[in-house]
Amino acid sequence: MRPNRTRTRLATVSALTALGAFASLGTATAAGPALNGEWAPFTRCPVDAPAMLAADGFERTPQCVVSTSASGSIKLGDTVVTTGKTNLQIGVVQNADGTSTVVAPASGALVAEPATVPGGLLGLMCPSDIFVITGLCESLENSSLNKITATMESVGAPYAFDQTAGVLTDTPIVALPVRIHLENPLLGSKCYIGTAAHPIVLRPENRDFPAFGMSFFDGDGTVDPAGEMSRIDLTGAPQNDSTFAVPAASGCGLNIGLINAAVNAKTGLPSAAGSNSLTLENTQTSLTGLNAPGTAAPDAGKVLSENWHSANR
Repeated sequence: MRPNRTRTRLATVSALTALGAFASLGTATAAGPALNGEWAPFTRCPVDAPAMLAADGFERTPQCVVSTSASGSIKLGDTVVTTGKTNLQIGVVQNADGTSTVVAPASGALVAEPATVPGGLLGLMCPSDIFVITGLCESLENSSLNKITATMESVGAPYAFDQTAGVLTDTPIVALPVRIHLENPLLGSKCYIGTAAHPIVLRPENRDFPAFGMSFFDGDGTVDPAGEMSRIDLTGAPQNDSTFAVPAASGCGLNIGLINAAVNAKTGLPSAAGSNSLTLENTQTSLTGLNAPGTAAPDAGKVLSENWHSANR
């Protein structure tokens, strides 16, 4: 592999480690087929998306990226939630001009289970000086209705993607618009912190450099030093962002917005930039693509797709 190609892949995969950090406030479960060998983590790579299939291997080089995070925490206003495992899978088309195009799976790049919010509704909106909310707070004592879960969802494509920042520290890697879905019978099904129109925009930065590993394998995932595929693994890079603003909660409970007001008052929302933070203690990121994509031109995208499908056990 040529050195400049190695550096490009390293930059891309480092940058993408950040994305998995914000997939959810819970434990991820990555659906998809069981894949052989070195393909195993890439269960949802969008290899059949038009942009991936159209990648020729010269002007546009297709790759698959998976990023998971083990633990961390996020502070939104006055509320802190511990994060669990997350799973992000995307396709990346490396363009000859040095830019990258992110391709998400049709079902969405982020897959995660919700996390339980400490204190439940009692912690989220009680006590309150709003009369109706006060009555709800009293009824929640020792009630199963107190439990509330939160899931972070992507609400638009990532942007401002900086490959170079992926191998640096203290430089924003990508802008990721998200919202947080709060779920509880009393909150209803449309209670969110942030919306598609006014999302939380996360801009993660590496705080240290990840450990680097590389392997080669055949199209079906079998390890082979002379294989046509390569895989880069980056592990252990801590990341942080304390620059994002958090909008007010909306859509919570009663149409007249009383629960919105209680949630926002108790949690300190909206919260200006500088008052919020996300810390990711650990990341595990892998990137794979054709070892020498030029040899598969102009069908690099199609070859990548065929290889992925051949690894489907």
